[in-house]
Amino acid sequence: MATQQIARRGFSTTRPQFSSPYHYPEGPRASLPFNPKTRFFWLRYWTFMATGFFIPFGMAVWHTYKA
Repeated sequence: MATQQIARRGFSTTRPQFSSPYHYPEGPRASLPFNPKTRFFWLRYWTFMATGFFIPFGMAVWHTYKA
């Protein structure tokens, strides 16, 4: 009986309200603050990741050797 009720359960959503200021675009890559389809995205991506990874280590070395 429980499996029949689960199988018959109807999932529905409301139509997106595009006129609302709170509705964001839908679909893949719509919520990203950057465009991964540009030509040199891979270079900007790896530069950003390398910078964010090495900043804490650079700060630690700087604090270790400062006067």
